[in-house]
Amino acid sequence: MTRKEQKEEKKRTILMTALRLFVERGFHETKISDIAAAVPMSVGLLFHYFESKEVLLKELVTMGVQYTSSVSKVPAKDPEAFFKMFLNQLFEFINTQPWVFNMFVLMGQARKAGMPEDVRELAEKVNTSEELSKIIINGQKSGAFREGDALQLSITFLAAVQGIIEEMAVNKDYKAPDPDWIIAILLK
Repeated sequence: MTRKEQKEEKKRTILMTALRLFVERGFHETKISDIAAAVPMSVGLLFHYFESKEVLLKELVTMGVQYTSSVSKVPAKDPEAFFKMFLNQLFEFINTQPWVFNMFVLMGQARKAGMPEDVRELAEKVNTSEELSKIIINGQKSGAFREGDALQLSITFLAAVQGIIEEMAVNKDYKAPDPDWIIAILLK
């Protein structure tokens, strides 16, 4: 591994460690020294990679924005199948790729009051509700989804998913529910 590759790998380790700690403890409760200890590395060395905890958070949210924008690129010819696939993949990530699961939680947290304003503005650029509402409209046209405001249905669906994921983040014994229960919010 080249020196540049080692540096990128260490940076990724710092990001993934910070992501996990921000989700488990909260951004404000996580100290830069907590992240350094968990990596493990000295606080001084961590500052060579990220000049502050806020810069670290902003980079994570930037990653989240890039990842979340992929929702609109997924073809949704069968809206019900799309939502089932979305939930199955999301719940599978809990075991196979916990960083994706943690990113989902962090992106929800990043939009809340009390976060650094530039991070909130960045997180608010992600409008998954709007993207999913377009798929819901297709489901309404085909007769599979209930009538009503597609954006409100999308927000309701995502709020349920966010709540489930946040519960799973704090309660490791809580298992993902059957995706059909959540999809039922949308069905006729």
